[in-house]
This record gives sequence, structure tokens and C-alpha cells, in this order.
Amino acid sequence: MKRMESPADDEHLPDEISRAMKKAVRLEWTTLGVLSVTVVLVFLVMGNSQAMKTAWVEDMLSLVPPIAFLIGVRVTRKPANAKHPFGYHRAIGIAHLVAGTALLVMGGYMIVDSAIKLITVEHPTIGGIDLFGHTIWLGWLMILVLLVTGIPPVILGHMKLKLAEPLHNKVLYADADMNKADWMTSLAAIVGIAGIGLGLWWADAAAAIVIATSIVKDGVSNLSAAVSGLMDGRPTTVDNKKPHPLLNHAQEFLQNLDWVRAANVRLRDEGQVFQIEGFVIPTSLELATPERLEAAENALFEQDWKIRDVVIAPVTHLPNVVESE
Repeated sequence: MKRMESPADDEHLPDEISRAMKKAVRLEWTTLGVLSVTVVLVFLVMGNSQAMKTAWVEDMLSLVPPIAFLIGVRVTRKPANAKHPFGYHRAIGIAHLVAGTALLVMGGYMIVDSAIKLITVEHPTIGGIDLFGHTIWLGWLMILVLLVTGIPPVILGHMKLKLAEPLHNKVLYADADMNKADWMTSLAAIVGIAGIGLGLWWADAAAAIVIATSIVKDGVSNLSAAVSGLMDGRPTTVDNKKPHPLLNHAQEFLQNLDWVRAANVRLRDEGQVFQIEGFVIPTSLELATPERLEAAENALFEQDWKIRDVVIAPVTHLPNVVESE
């Protein structure tokens, strides 16, 4: 095995990746600031609206992915040691798991809570508030807050989405995806508030269920992807939609070596970087020299910054490696 220095350390990253990582960190800190203000504003105007309460909970939960990302990235920078010889890159996967679990649990709770409000036919009321000597319906303030606070996360989400793929960071992608869809939460809450104003008591709880269902959907997809990664499932692209192309690239590279008759590759996703296990049947055993094996390892490292560890073993028969679908 040949091991590079930890690629999560900025000094070992390619310049463009290092800049992308620093930008992602800045965006996550900005997100925490924006969401903190949002949480306070929504709480101040929440009133008795179930939709506003659910939107507030979602805003609180939206703090989890950026916190998980910042902690995970920091932990991955710790160098490998005797206790953790493969380094701390799985911290990204653990952060992904934590974020997905929080979303699923709280989303499920909010669905149950909102459903109870519908079953018990609870009629929410939205009162007025005195501002500058005038009484204003609190619903207008709710709608104003939702409109104002719903815009920044969408912009931040699109910015983070552009960084998630080159960094191969699924926590960042999940956070960006949630931010990008925040407008739907604001819209659903506005519909619920408007429903109360029009006398449709059930619209508030129904809107809350829509918002909570979105939270659960995010939780299920992120939890599933995180568990698959921690169980060494087949590596996928950052959006979890298809196998990662690095697997086929590595296999084609080994198969095209002039001293190799056949080859197979196993790829392991450690959260943001990859490990490669390559098995080669040399055309002649004498050709599988340490120098050739080391040269092949170094060449694989050059293919992608995300490749952290490579093991290439000469064998007489290939292990049973399941081909990509």
C-alpha cells in the first residue's frame, strides 16, 4: 500500500480544490449566521400557526448539516495514527448520518403533531399586534418574514451545490439541496397562514404536514446514503444517483497496462476520499515487480485528488468483484 498525506489538509489539495474547500467553509459559516437570524425572526412572529411552528423547526434543523460539515471537515484534517491508520475521513460519513437522523426524527414528529391538530379539529387563531399606534394582523408579519428569510438560503444552496461535486462532499450536497428547496417551505407556510385568514382552519395544519413531509424525505434520502457509505456500499456520485465513474476509470487503467492480462478493482468511499484495491493477473509473474506495482499506484494517484490509498496485488486468479450496473 502507498499512502499519500491526508488530502483533506489544504496544503495537500490541488489549488482549485483548496479554494473550493475554503469557499465551502465560508458559505457554511454564512449559512449559520443567516439561519440564526431566521430562527429568531420566525420565533418572534410564530403565534399559534402550526405551519409557522413547523417552518421554525425546519429552520432549526437546517443548522444541523452546516454544523456537521464544519465539524466533519475539521476532524478529517487530523493525521493518521496508530489508532486510526486510515485517518479520520469517515467523519464526513458520520456527519452525514447525524444530519439525516435529525431530519428524519424531527420530521416524523412534526407530521404526527400536525396530524393530531387535524384530527382534533383544532382551530388556530392569528391575532393582531400594535405597531406605531396601528393594529396589524400578525399574519402579514408572518408572510413578510417568510418572504424575506426564504430568499438567502436558496441563493446559498445554489452556490454550495456548485462546490459539492468537485469536493465530493455529500454533507455539503445534502445541505445545498435542502437550502435550494427552502422556498417551498416558505410557500407552504404562507398558504397555511393565508388559509387561516380566509377561515380555512385546516389549511394551517395541512401546510405543516406538507413541510414536515419534505423534512422526512430529506431525512430518509440522507440517512440511506450515509448508512450505505458507512457499510462500504458501492461508491456513487455526490447526488447518490449513479456509480462513481472513478471505479471504471481505475479498472480500465489497470487492464490497459502492457504487463497485465486481466484486472479487477474494488473502490471504497471514505466520505470525501477513496481507497482503491486493485487485483492484477500479470502476463508473466516476473513482470509484476515492485517497481511496476509502485509505478501503477503512483499513476492512479495522479488520476484524481480524491484517491488517498492504493493497493495493487498480483494474483493468479481474480476475486469475485461485482461489476458496476
